[in-house]
Amino acid sequence: MSQPVQSRSLASAPAGARPGRPPRLQTDPTAALRRRAQVRHARREALFGYGMVALSLVVVFVFTVAPIVGSFVLALFKWDAISSPQFVGLQNFDALLHDKAVTHSLLVTSSLAVMIVFLQVAVGLCLALLVAQRASKIVQNLFRAAFFMPMLASAASISIVMSYIFDDHFGVINYYLGALHLPTVPWLSSTTGATATIVIVAVWQQLGFTFILFVAALGSVPPDVLEAAQIDGASSARVFWRIKLPLISPTVLFACTVGLINTMQLFDQPYVITKGGPGDATYTTVLLVYQTAFQNLQFGYASAISVLLFVALLVITAVQFTVSRKWVFYS
Repeated sequence: MSQPVQSRSLASAPAGARPGRPPRLQTDPTAALRRRAQVRHARREALFGYGMVALSLVVVFVFTVAPIVGSFVLALFKWDAISSPQFVGLQNFDALLHDKAVTHSLLVTSSLAVMIVFLQVAVGLCLALLVAQRASKIVQNLFRAAFFMPMLASAASISIVMSYIFDDHFGVINYYLGALHLPTVPWLSSTTGATATIVIVAVWQQLGFTFILFVAALGSVPPDVLEAAQIDGASSARVFWRIKLPLISPTVLFACTVGLINTMQLFDQPYVITKGGPGDATYTTVLLVYQTAFQNLQFGYASAISVLLFVALLVITAVQFTVSRKWVFYS
């Protein structure tokens, strides 16, 4: 009885199929071509991504890593850009320990950096609080554009304009002070006035960056937490100190760190407005590096000063992050 059944199954099998094996599935050629096209497209996207990453790494290496390494190497030589470099080892760094100009420039730079960063963070946070609480979205965007506009101009061009505004004799500010029968201020001829001028110009130009940071940070505060505090009867000051400030503390740390790194490299404003004066009241470290290298032709010694500033920035940043563990809260 089993023989007819086997013959019928063999008769119903497709042509070319072997006895005892299942028939082959017919693949769709269109689906296979589509899968191959998807694989090729994924490979092209991966190659494009790797190419962009490689290009970015090349740019970072050429314009960041290579100059840093070159500064470390050049600091071990004595070179005036005319004769051949002479290897002197650590003599340049030993000379830094006895150079009063280096010590004074570091003190001036540190004091300017502390004042500028403090004002940038404080004023930027106050303006962000006022705009975030009282203004609509359109007004917020207008304020963002207005405060960010100075950052689009170069620091040198802004410093040139400010040098005319704060000039002691024909400056705009002293002109209107005299028109109001008020005593004029020696903005550029006194130590206090020159320091205040540099701080005002630097804060005004960089204020838009911290303002935008704090507006974005305040906008990310959960509204249900603020509503719960208001229902509990908390005052505005208590809501700020107990809720808003702890929640935006990572942004405050970022603004302080970036601002301190930028201001420790302050060059354009002192060079254009005060030339480091009066005397050496605004003589910053980067200005000392510039004059040592391009005016005195001591490129090795200037590189040693820049290495010292680089190490100082690393130490200051490390201290900032270490201290921040006590007051920065990450949600």
